[in-house]
This record gives sequence, structure tokens and C-alpha cells, in this order.
Amino acid sequence: MPMIRKLSRAVRRAYHRTVDLSHPARSPLGSAVENCVVYQEGGRQPGDWAPDEAIGRTRESGRDGFVWIGLHEPTEDEFEDLAKLFGLHPLAVANAIHAHQRPKVERYDDTLFAVFKTVRYVEHEQLTATSEVVDTGELMVFVGRDFVITVRHGSHGSLGPLREALESLPGQLEKGPSAVLHAIADQVVDDYLAVTDAVQNDIEAVETAVFAERTARGDAGQIYQLKRELLELKRAVIPLHRPLQILAHEPPAAVSPEIQPYFRDVADHLARATEQVNAYDGLLDSILQAHMAQVTVAQNEDMRKITAWAAIVAVPTMVCGIYGMNFDHMPELHWTYGYPLALGVIATLCLVIHRGFRRNGWL
Repeated sequence: MPMIRKLSRAVRRAYHRTVDLSHPARSPLGSAVENCVVYQEGGRQPGDWAPDEAIGRTRESGRDGFVWIGLHEPTEDEFEDLAKLFGLHPLAVANAIHAHQRPKVERYDDTLFAVFKTVRYVEHEQLTATSEVVDTGELMVFVGRDFVITVRHGSHGSLGPLREALESLPGQLEKGPSAVLHAIADQVVDDYLAVTDAVQNDIEAVETAVFAERTARGDAGQIYQLKRELLELKRAVIPLHRPLQILAHEPPAAVSPEIQPYFRDVADHLARATEQVNAYDGLLDSILQAHMAQVTVAQNEDMRKITAWAAIVAVPTMVCGIYGMNFDHMPELHWTYGYPLALGVIATLCLVIHRGFRRNGWL
């Protein structure tokens, strides 16, 4: 099992999506703006753009296109100009600036606002009572007729690889900003599935430890820690069900009819992730109950052993207590062989009692 877990970790590291920081789309345009790119007719337009220049170019060209602006943990001052430029609703702006939002989809006039919880599996050699297993972040998306604004919170969840994948599919980019929204939702849900598969290895390790030999019983702290980390994953996965149902079956006007069927596929993947998370939660409950039952059984066995040895010790205690009363007229008190006889009787009774306890499984 340890060798299999190490191999799985190596495979996950090998296929982990990396970000090429030399990519011009991620040239630093400010303290919060990670990139600003113009797409027209499914192709990326060359050049480094300021947000106002990019949206102006898109609207003046008369061709189908949109602007994709990516930000990372912007402040109110940094986001203020963008909010005015694109006419974003103040409530949606406040939610985008301040993290810790539930996954949701809301419509403000012609703009769609979506919130996703991003997750990442934290690699560790051995699960302990303090190990971090699941790291979460947030990703907010504004979708308009000719723009997409993504706001990322957390140290992971970079959209660089996703942008590169979309740029290799011009036919998908031609479908507009809602195609970007679908790609983001699809990546987020795929990350859920990847994390749930990785968490399964930890659950199997805990299960193996609990049902191993009694000398290597699992630690309850590990089980509780894994349940806490699974709860964090659950808070990201479960609330996303309703937003994806809206996008798949009751999409706002900002979602292209051509993209709507794609959200149904994402919803199916989310259902699979939800089933896995719920199954893992129930399995951890069963493992915890089994562990507590093992602890109770072990305590009962220890008490039986203590009771058996106490019964054996009671025999010499009783005999020595009687002969320690110092009466003149006691049986065999002045007999030469009285002392050896008393010791022999004590030893015989102790051996008989010990054998009886061994036969009944108490020792």
C-alpha cells in the first residue's frame, strides 16, 4: 500500500497542470490585473492591452469578439475603474472583492455573475492529525455580451493553462464569453474529481490502519482530520449543484444557446463528484465507529486481564492475611513443615486459577 500511494503521488505530480509564466497573456499589467486579452472571430489579437483600450477596440471593430480580463485578489480601488468601465453591479463587485462566498449564479441586468470554489489536493507523505489535505480558493466570473472578467482568490486555480487550451479551439471561442464560463466550470469540476480520487488514497490508508493488527490501531485524530478536510471539499462541491442546474436548464440571456448543452455534461460530472464525497463521508463515519468499537473492545480485554490477575493475587493475600493475625492457636502453626505447606497451597491455588482464566480467554 505505501508503494502504491507513492506511485499515485508521482503520477499526479507528473500530470499536474503548470503555468508558463513567460506566456504574453500573463504579462503583469498591474498589481491585480494578471492579463487582458482581446479575442475576435475565435482568434486572439496580438498586443498588450489596457482594459479600456481592449473593450474600445472590441466594440469599435464591429466584429464578433470579446475581452477577457483576469485579476488576482484585487482591492476596492483596483477594481473600481473596471466596475465603472463595464457597468458591474455594486453587490457583485463587493462579492468579488471579498472572498468566502458560496458557489452561486446571479444575473444583474445583462451581466451574469458566477462564483466557484476551487480545490487543490495537498501532497503529504503521511497523514497526521494536523495534515492539510484539501486547499480551497475562490473564482468569480463576470460574463457580459462582449467581456469576461475573472477574479481569483487563493494561491492556486490559475487559468493560464485553460486559456491556452481554449486558444487552440477557435471554434469554441467563436461562441463568445459563455464558452469561457463553461470552460472554467468544467475545469473546476474536473479538479473536484481529481481531488476526490486523491483523497480516496488517504481514506484507504486510514482504513488499513484501523483494521490492521491491534498493536497498530489507527489514530482517531487522523480520522477526524480527514473528516474536517472532506467537509471543506464538501462545502465546495455540494452548493454548486443548483448553479449548474440553472446554467444547464434555465440559462440567463448571457449564456449562448450553443453552450447550454455543455453545462449539462459538467452537471453530470459534478453529480459524480457529489456521490463520491457523500460516499467518502459515510465511509469515514463507519471507520470512526469501527475504531471506537475496537478501542472499547481493547479496554474490555484490558479490564478482564486486570481482573484476572487481581483474582490470582487475592489468594496469597487472603492466606497471608489470615496467618498474619498472630493468634496462638492456629492450624499447623508450630508444625515444622507448616510454612512450606502454606506456600505450596498458595502456589497450587494460583496456578489453578491462572489456568482457568487462560482456558476462558481472560489471559
